[in-house]
Amino acid sequence: MDIPHIAFVGAGNMASSIIGGLIESGHPARRISAADPFPASLERLQEIAPVTVCSDNAQAVDSADVIILAVKPQVMAEATASIATAVQSNGAVVISIAAGVTITSMLARLGPRAAVVRCMPNTPALLGCGASGLFANGNCSQQQREYAQSILGAVGITCWVDTEQALDAITALSGSGPAYFFLFMESMIDAGCELGLDRDTATTLAMQTSLGASRMAIESDVDLAELRRRVTSPAGTTERAIQTFEADGLREVVTNAMRAAAERAAEMAREMG
Repeated sequence: MDIPHIAFVGAGNMASSIIGGLIESGHPARRISAADPFPASLERLQEIAPVTVCSDNAQAVDSADVIILAVKPQVMAEATASIATAVQSNGAVVISIAAGVTITSMLARLGPRAAVVRCMPNTPALLGCGASGLFANGNCSQQQREYAQSILGAVGITCWVDTEQALDAITALSGSGPAYFFLFMESMIDAGCELGLDRDTATTLAMQTSLGASRMAIESDVDLAELRRRVTSPAGTTERAIQTFEADGLREVVTNAMRAAAERAAEMAREMG
């Protein structure tokens, strides 16, 4: 694959993490540019790598093969309008990581022939262990899909979906998912303190338990239900806790929460037009 020129519109945390992943994977800094209105953001970015930076979006995306829109949904209309000329002249693929901004709304400013990939990443991408859902419109070539795969793959795993609507479910699962686990860990820590542990000890044990369980789930050759059964001795402490979770409707609580998140993602798309 040719080495593409990748331009970022927005140089915040997610853009910085993707650029860091690209550099670590061997992408040359000279083939990366970024624009942001805040000098401090550009300065932090150049601490990661000597990429080309500026405050003008159109300048940053000039001659780009890939343009990554790493801006808040509220400024997406302005951002897409600022790069439309370059997209139409260069045929660059546009990758959006903004929640709730549909491809249809982007095409209204980029032009109907623009190649667009919507991506829903999550915050663990900041540590190189993210999970991203991707959807490409019909204007994308196979090479442009491979560009998107390679770029987001530099900060974690990627999963392609067949419909744009499926990104709402991705948002509910992995996009918002880290917060669910943080809440569960908070709850475990608080319960540990109520049972007599000091907060530092409860925090250390809860976090390490979360890490260990995740690694077992990822690295094991058996499914989650079997892993759970192996930990759950008959008439033991774990069984009593699991029975309590089930009796209190934990599965239904999780399903309702994720349904609410997916519905909110769809609402945001309608609100953004």
